[in-house]
Amino acid sequence: MPRVPIQPFTLTFLQFQLKMASNASAKQVVTEIPGWIRVFSDGTVERPRDFPIVPPTLRDSNTGVCSKDIAISNNPPEPISARIYLPNITDSQTQKLPIYVYFHGGAFFFESTFSKLYDDHLRKLASDAKVLVVSVEYRLAPAHPLPAGYDDCWEALKWVASHSDSAKYPTHNTEPWLIHHADFNRLFIGGDSAGANIVHNILAFRFGPQPLPGDVKILGAVLAHPYFYSSEPVGSEPVTVLDQNLYNQVWNLAYPSVPGGLDHPFINPLAPQAPDLAQLACSRIFVCVAEKDGLCERGVWYYEAVKKSGWQGQIQLFHQKDEDHIYHLLKPSLNQDTRNANKLINLMASFLVN
Repeated sequence: MPRVPIQPFTLTFLQFQLKMASNASAKQVVTEIPGWIRVFSDGTVERPRDFPIVPPTLRDSNTGVCSKDIAISNNPPEPISARIYLPNITDSQTQKLPIYVYFHGGAFFFESTFSKLYDDHLRKLASDAKVLVVSVEYRLAPAHPLPAGYDDCWEALKWVASHSDSAKYPTHNTEPWLIHHADFNRLFIGGDSAGANIVHNILAFRFGPQPLPGDVKILGAVLAHPYFYSSEPVGSEPVTVLDQNLYNQVWNLAYPSVPGGLDHPFINPLAPQAPDLAQLACSRIFVCVAEKDGLCERGVWYYEAVKKSGWQGQIQLFHQKDEDHIYHLLKPSLNQDTRNANKLINLMASFLVN
């Protein structure tokens, strides 16, 4: 039987199949938290829950808030950047504004300060509270495991505080909005989920032993649905094998080398070797929890521990029924019922200005 020549299309299709098979063998999933992150052998990462990145706005048509992206540090190994928000003020207004340095959530391995999720939220908060917001873009795991994110946020906070002394402004990347509009007697820090964890760790580990430039103090802190955990369940939390526990999987991916696992003080603020909560370095704290959030009881646990610690500041807890994790961020961005979200944002705004 004569040999039938392979047609060009068939050859091309076979080559395509071989190439795909080769790529499949070269690119394997090495780490995965289903639905949250996939890490491949070639170093690429899929983060399916990321919101789209949006640009800053010269002047938002709804709120009048101006925003821009700024460089905080160009030093290796990675530059630190931020998005800064200035509420609508007239040229004749000379009153200085409170400063709110914000650390976004996302389990230390996804999301961005430049995403729609955080841009929507912080534009509204800047407008409602009339505060100057600096939202920090920190390095993410797995390429940059903790403590990289903690380090970046601390460096960003120091950079903000360095604008407080006109004789000692930073030698580079000076930000005019901070120089002309910021009231450094009213400096707040805040974050949601992993960002709220960062807030606690700055108050507990960084600010006490390491004063901020200009001897700037942190007046208050907002911890929204904070990501804390431990190897022992709290309250009605289900007892699960740690390897199957989502919060343990997240922590192992974010900080794989950490001694003590879920009982390291960075994730367990009540661990035996954790800093004394009575020494938290601010005078006011606002803790927010949501009933349907798997971390709800951890937020209450933290609130009660701070109250019992002998800390001399004022701490308040807001518990929202029938809502889940970071509802105040998700519902406005997804055009869902925003009544409870707006209520919490109003409470945050009141905390920042009163």
